Amino acid sequence: MKLNDTSAIITGGASGLGAATAELLHEAGVKTALWDLNADKGEALAEKLGGIFCETNVTSEDSVASALEKSVAAHGTPSILINCAGIAIGEKTVGKNGPHRLESFKKVIDINLVGSFNCIRLVSAEMEKNDPQEDGERGVIINTASVAAFEGQMGQAAYGASKAGVAGMTLPVARDLMNIGIRVNTIAPGIFWTPMMAGMDQKVQDALAAMVPFPKRLGRPDEYASLALEICKNTMINGATIRLDGAIRMQPR
Repeated sequence: MKLNDTSAIITGGASGLGAATAELLHEAGVKTALWDLNADKGEALAEKLGGIFCETNVTSEDSVASALEKSVAAHGTPSILINCAGIAIGEKTVGKNGPHRLESFKKVIDINLVGSFNCIRLVSAEMEKNDPQEDGERGVIINTASVAAFEGQMGQAAYGASKAGVAGMTLPVARDLMNIGIRVNTIAPGIFWTPMMAGMDQKVQDALAAMVPFPKRLGRPDEYASLALEICKNTMINGATIRLDGAIRMQPR
């Protein structure tokens, strides 16, 4: 895909992986729309990038439809959707406080999995309006899973299930959208430095970094962004879930 003067939507774009990706896409000449619930950070980054911010609840059809309308009005029909919005919790199936709360399980699935699909279905319907580029390409969608989709740890039943769902829908959705020229891929990061990680004690961060075979450190948001950019540019990458994890295979705890 030729990126210059196209437009992108990045969910969870106010911080972490989404913010790093928005910055790199901006450097490549892409107009960015940041969808997030954090208005302060989102508006500040959007101003820096010359883009727009939309306060968006990805689980709500009305909220996503409104954000999409605002994004199209500002930048035209998007060619890129990066789904980075998500949450993580730690809760055992049966723990010292009893069984896993059903409401917390549903919340993680709703944001991470249903929210991703909600954005995919509405944004891809808009992408279909694009004039095709080379090979008939009209758009590219990149989702964010996790290595927890494959080796979920103790307390990650909800998170692992949500991310496995994201990985599992990648190929079927790519096949659904193939006739309109939209590619769909997923990145499954390992242990990355994010705002959630920043709140942890340095000893915990060091211990997590030591688990990575090589390089022995936490992943950086710019490394996620670099892979996302390559997926956007390389039209042959489609229907794939790509691990970005330094060869880590998560242990039970």
